[in-house]
Amino acid sequence: MTNPAGSPQHFLPASAYGSAATAQQERERYAPRFWHPVTTVDALPSGHGLALEIQGLPVLLTLSGDTPTAFINRCPHRGVALLAANSQAQACRRLVCPYHGWTYNLQGELLAAARENDFLAPFDRRQWPLQPLACRVLANLIWVAIGADPLPLEHQLDLVLEEAGDLLHQPRVLLARQSLRLACNWKIAHDNTLDDYHVAIAHPTTLHREQGPVRHYRHALSRHGSLLATPYPSGGEFLTFGLAPWTHLLFWPDGRMAVISFPPLDLQHCRMEVWLLGDPSLRSGAEAWLQEVLRFLEEDRQLVESAQIGYASGLVPGPPHRLEQRLLQHQALYAELMGFSAPELQP
Repeated sequence: MTNPAGSPQHFLPASAYGSAATAQQERERYAPRFWHPVTTVDALPSGHGLALEIQGLPVLLTLSGDTPTAFINRCPHRGVALLAANSQAQACRRLVCPYHGWTYNLQGELLAAARENDFLAPFDRRQWPLQPLACRVLANLIWVAIGADPLPLEHQLDLVLEEAGDLLHQPRVLLARQSLRLACNWKIAHDNTLDDYHVAIAHPTTLHREQGPVRHYRHALSRHGSLLATPYPSGGEFLTFGLAPWTHLLFWPDGRMAVISFPPLDLQHCRMEVWLLGDPSLRSGAEAWLQEVLRFLEEDRQLVESAQIGYASGLVPGPPHRLEQRLLQHQALYAELMGFSAPELQP
């Protein structure tokens, strides 16, 4: 049981799930290496801004024309946010700092500063743009990188680009979303969603019916991602991709798509974000679809919150199963990027 990242034959030790030092290293070494899906393309109309947070970093998205732009959401003068965080995009022709009135266009260029002639040194607007962040659009999602040297997005999504084909480029809008707080470390939640060993046992009337018999499972692994593909009753395959840092993309053969992610909150809590995308004609059935997805995610919530208690009690994880190879693939990549040594990986 190996993968491109050279996975060991055992799981990460429980210490990797409960260490404050490890959590700090995740922010410094792990999360900055990747791109983060932050919203859907249709959720950011032209002439709007959206303020959000990625791992403690205030981020501002703007759209002027067809191409979104991302910045650190802070005025270069004294660090105040130019736009208050909100779950919805806000219409704005300009970005005005509420502290001292510095005014920017949606491309991050300083247009004016209050009382410019009174600065103690010569003032040049061109020297004070907003600090940009790398920003891309792919699969109807806006992706932002918070690190200075992120992995190329095409490398992070290599398996998705190879396996999802035309499904990536089908037109979609956000149909429904849900955000829940889970009482577990993010790695436990992410591990669980990569764990194909539990589906038939823990989800017999929900997800198992969607994915079908275990004997029909098809797996694929790359350096940065993994895939479980299962035959769909009406034809084609149901594709479940596991991606670093803590993201999952699900594709149905009819063009529907789900994004499930588990961004960390603290050592013992993460957030579960669920976005459902599809053709606008599916809006009338979106709530029923969301409830269907939330049914199996509620089953998972009970499992991962129980596992959090088990890990905290001094668990030494048991042997990995063939159906946990996607989990091993991710843990090996995580350990490599975190710089864990061989002794630190021993149970």
